[in-house]
Amino acid sequence: MKKNNKYSFRKFINDVHLWLGLASGIILFIVCFTGTILVFEKEIKEFFADDFVVEAIAEKQSVHDLAEELKASKDYFITGVTIPNSKDEAYAFMVKENLKEQRGTKVLVNPYTKAIHKAEKTKADEFMLTMFKLHRWLLLDSDIGRPIVGVATIIFLLLSISGIVLWFPKKIKWKTIKPGLKIKTNAKWKRVNHDLHNTLGFYACIFLVIMAITGLCWSFEAYREGLGYVMGTKIFDRSNPEFQLKNSTNTKVISYDKAIEIANASLNYPGELAVTFPNPKSNYYSFRKYSANNWSPSTSDKIYIDTEGSILKIEWFDEKPINDKIASVIKPLHTGDIFGTFSKIIYFLACLIGTSLPVTGTIIWLNKLKKKNRKTKTANNTKPS
Repeated sequence: MKKNNKYSFRKFINDVHLWLGLASGIILFIVCFTGTILVFEKEIKEFFADDFVVEAIAEKQSVHDLAEELKASKDYFITGVTIPNSKDEAYAFMVKENLKEQRGTKVLVNPYTKAIHKAEKTKADEFMLTMFKLHRWLLLDSDIGRPIVGVATIIFLLLSISGIVLWFPKKIKWKTIKPGLKIKTNAKWKRVNHDLHNTLGFYACIFLVIMAITGLCWSFEAYREGLGYVMGTKIFDRSNPEFQLKNSTNTKVISYDKAIEIANASLNYPGELAVTFPNPKSNYYSFRKYSANNWSPSTSDKIYIDTEGSILKIEWFDEKPINDKIASVIKPLHTGDIFGTFSKIIYFLACLIGTSLPVTGTIIWLNKLKKKNRKTKTANNTKPS
C-alpha cells in the first residue's frame, strides 16, 4: 500500500505549531517563568519585609491624629490611607515628599501607638522588580521590549489554539481521547516527555489563553483600545468622575475621620477601605471598599464625598453592566488575583506548565529529527549499489 503523502490541514497546523514554537521558544520560556514567580509577588515581598507588629492594646487613634504624627515626623504630603479590615494590621498611608512625585511612598502606622514604619525596599523588592521588567520588556528599553513580548504573546495564542486542534485525535471517540488526558509515567522517557507536553498543555490551555488575551492590553495600545471598543467600555479606566463642586470658602470642611465615617455608613459591610484625600486636582474624598465576604478580593465599591460631607456618587460593583465588570478585572484576570489564593495556585501551576512547554516541545522535535535522520541513513544503506 502506498503511503499517503498528501499535505493535509492537520499537517499544516502541526507545521505552524512546530515552527512558531521553535521561533518563540526562548522568549515564551522567559515570560512564563517570570510570570510563575510574579503570581506570588505580594506574598514574596511581605515574607522578606521587616516585621511591624500591631497589637490591639488600646483604643484606635483617629486618622487625623495619625496623619498629624506622620507630618510631624517628616514634612510629608499625605495623599491617602488604606484602613485594613483586621484589627491587628497597620494603617498604610501614601505620602509624597513633594507633590511632583507620581506615585509616592507607603508608610505604615500603628493605629494604637502612632508608631511609624517606613516600608524600606528589600532584596526581594529588587528581585521582583527585575522579574517584572524581564516579564514585560525582557530587560530592554520598554519601547523595544514591549512589542517583542507582545508579538511572542500573539504567537503563544496561536500555539495554544493549534495545540488544542492537534490534541484532539482524527477520530473523536472516548477511547482515542482518554490517552490524552493522562501521563503514562511507566513508559519510556520520550513518551513521558510527549505526555508532559500534550496532556499538561491541554489542562493549562484555558488559563494560558486568558493570560495571553489580557496580557496584550499592556503590550499594544491599539489592541487595548480595540478590545475596549468591542466590549463597549474603556480598559484600564483610572479616571474619577467629574463633579460640579460648590466653590465656597464659608462652609466647614469635614475631617478625615468624618468622611471615613460617612463612607463606612454608606458602604455598610466589613472590609478594607482605601481613601484618597482631597487634592488640588480632585477636591473631594474618593473611597474604595473591598468587602471581606466578596467572591473576589479584587472587586470594590466606590463612593465620592465632597469636603462638606455630601455624597457625590456611589458606584456599586454588582450594579455595573457585565462589560464594565470584565473591564475592571482585566488585571486580576491576568495576574491570578481574581479569586485570591485559590486562583493564584491555579495560575502558578498553569504558568509552570507554560514554562515547560517550549522545553518539552523542543525535545519532541529533536527526537523526531533524530528518528527521521536514522530512517534516511538506513534507507541509504539498504539501496543497491
